[in-house]
Amino acid sequence: MKTIANFKDSPFSLKQIALFCDLPEENQTQIRAALAHCMIVEFKAGEIVLDSHSKQSHLYVILSGTLAQTAQTSRRQLEQAHVQYFPGECVGELAVLDDQAHSASIAAVVVSQLLVIDSDSLWQLIDQSNGVARNLLQLLSFRLRAANAQLRNRQKIGEFYRQLSMVDGLTALHNRSWLNAQLPGLIDNAHATETELSVIMADLDHFKEFNDRFGHVKGDEALQTAARIISTGLRPNDFAARYGGEEMLVILPNTSKESALVVAERLCDRIRQATIFDADNNALPPITVSLGLASLAQGQDGLALIANADAALYRAKERGRNQVAV
Repeated sequence: MKTIANFKDSPFSLKQIALFCDLPEENQTQIRAALAHCMIVEFKAGEIVLDSHSKQSHLYVILSGTLAQTAQTSRRQLEQAHVQYFPGECVGELAVLDDQAHSASIAAVVVSQLLVIDSDSLWQLIDQSNGVARNLLQLLSFRLRAANAQLRNRQKIGEFYRQLSMVDGLTALHNRSWLNAQLPGLIDNAHATETELSVIMADLDHFKEFNDRFGHVKGDEALQTAARIISTGLRPNDFAARYGGEEMLVILPNTSKESALVVAERLCDRIRQATIFDADNNALPPITVSLGLASLAQGQDGLALIANADAALYRAKERGRNQVAV
């Protein structure tokens, strides 16, 4: 940083500065007189203007150049910063108003000339001119709205990635993390509202042999096909998750054991009728699925409910597979 001149000797117009624009001519004269002793300084590209650890109470008005809010100081990182400040804008106003450390580090993107206004001079200007106070409030309002918009955008992105982390990459069903997070709430709600809830544990039959015979690519396709049939065969308020390997769990809120049995039989039939083709477009042997059904009992938790469905699944396998057991 180097000092260029006093503001009284500079050619810059107050009308180019957002903090002092749209003020009566007499106010302009008073403000220029109040700022006469303030210095104009020059920062080189990459040089820190405001340090987030500093409590230096000065307002910096950008007369030329560009500043950026960033934790880094390389030219490329500054140019790509999400928050930038241009001629006519100012930085450091919050530290002047609350006498606290700056909320972020700000550096010069290119060679920049700044007018430095000390806190006493700024407060004097605010006391003398309602227009300056109004412009400062407008500036703070704009900054607050921009910060809120950025926060909402970050929340949306965060929610997107959170949802993405809850989806199984192969089958596009919910994954085990989603199941662990959501099933307890679904069960608590069923107990609290005294409504029925049923689950179906589904496991592709002889899946290891299918993989070994036709390869993992076709094995993945078989699993994807079964998952697609399951997800498209459910109501909007039902859920399906990949439990692990070739096992999938279907959750049916507000569904009795009798109604869930109808759903399970339908899924079993549809998966049996599905066709998977090899590279030469020849139909492979049909895939089948075994399904175990359980309904929520009074006072039962998720682990016990899934254990009951798993036990029913093994009964279906013992009876010859390709069927539903309760």
